[in-house]
Amino acid sequence: MKKTLIKNAKIVTDGVTREGDVYIEGDTIKEIAESISAKNADTIVIDIEGKYLLPGAIDDQVHFREPGLTHKATIATESAAAVAGGITTFMEMPNTNPQTTTIKEWEKKMETAANDSHANYAFMFGGTNDNLEEILKVDTSRVPALKLFLGSSTGNMLVDDKEVLREIFSKVKLRIALHCEDEATIKANFKEAFDTYGDDIPMDQHPKIRSEDACYISSSGAVELAKETGARIHVFHLSTGKETSLFSNKEAIKDKKITAEVCIHHLWFSDEDYATKGKFIKWNPAVKTATDREELWQALLDDRIDVIATDHAPHTLEEKSNPYTSCPSGGPLVQHALPAMLQFVHDEKISIEKVVEKMCHNPALLFDIENRGFIREGYKADLVVVDTNNPWTVTKENVLAKCGWSPFEGVTFKSRIMQTFVNGELAYKNFKVSDHKSAQELSFKR
Repeated sequence: MKKTLIKNAKIVTDGVTREGDVYIEGDTIKEIAESISAKNADTIVIDIEGKYLLPGAIDDQVHFREPGLTHKATIATESAAAVAGGITTFMEMPNTNPQTTTIKEWEKKMETAANDSHANYAFMFGGTNDNLEEILKVDTSRVPALKLFLGSSTGNMLVDDKEVLREIFSKVKLRIALHCEDEATIKANFKEAFDTYGDDIPMDQHPKIRSEDACYISSSGAVELAKETGARIHVFHLSTGKETSLFSNKEAIKDKKITAEVCIHHLWFSDEDYATKGKFIKWNPAVKTATDREELWQALLDDRIDVIATDHAPHTLEEKSNPYTSCPSGGPLVQHALPAMLQFVHDEKISIEKVVEKMCHNPALLFDIENRGFIREGYKADLVVVDTNNPWTVTKENVLAKCGWSPFEGVTFKSRIMQTFVNGELAYKNFKVSDHKSAQELSFKR
């Protein structure tokens, strides 16, 4: 059994940072102490010289495009980018081709990930207007959540039958992850913009088409229905300040039935950035105003928002160069999410402990992930070594996502991911992803 000793770490977990050593046997953390000596001659000793040691981040929302869209991305390429960004675990979305709305297609994804993934993996099951019977057959110890699109997005899986939605909310015991945008509002706004501009709608119209009202109508309706039915829901990628009023910080994360997530791009960008970034920051839901961004930050810091994720959703440069009406929404983010959040730590906007809570602890607790998300004895050794004073600049040459671009190109981050361990094995070091894959399927303690 492989033995690794990480020495002289600033260990960030459970809300505190303390200096110490971490000893790993196989895939598991065996001991954490102020000072640990090598157990025997074959122990690999890694002295990280006072750098931070974080739990591997858990990204609860990615689109890795396999099967069917592999010209954009694959599980192999995007999971490599993830471990380079300190994300050791991902949950992938069902809007691939074919869609992950049958157990057969879900099993195919699991087989692909078992062979190809660099990071620990799980796949959400997709809900439609007519697959409730299949949903009720899923193994809840292996599936993190049911995903519903209440607004159409890439790979249309729109659930727009209100009676079906009520039945799903009433019968499904899994947490239900939601994309909330009101389709009727979006269609009306789009028609008005199209009538004015034609195909080449200016990008600054995107947050007016996929508007605050579109988001709030849908998310408030979902929250109301969840309260009526007792469903456990998790509202993905909040983009407006108005929506934050729907969520509470009165309960511990494990006791919350209604939870929310914010994504990196909604914390970093605002509508002012469309002038320079244009289609490269076209997401659904849209990046909104600087005021919305600040209100999202407030809700994140006061715990009304529970999770930070990426919604990593790559498209090719060719696709992104299309006019508005045929330019897909989404962009690559897994490699740069943690460095971006650590930039905010430098700016004293958030503490490193809070970043770990929102990107590591809370996803593990919210989705009942077994033995991950914390640096604790008996937990899996998913770990990230971070140097918070080692600047680097994002360029096309160091982007690992298959699409080959990033909305962060030209940004100099002050913090660098030095090493990433997945289940005790070194998965990444200094811009090099290991050829050896040590990823595991997630298990859920329910």
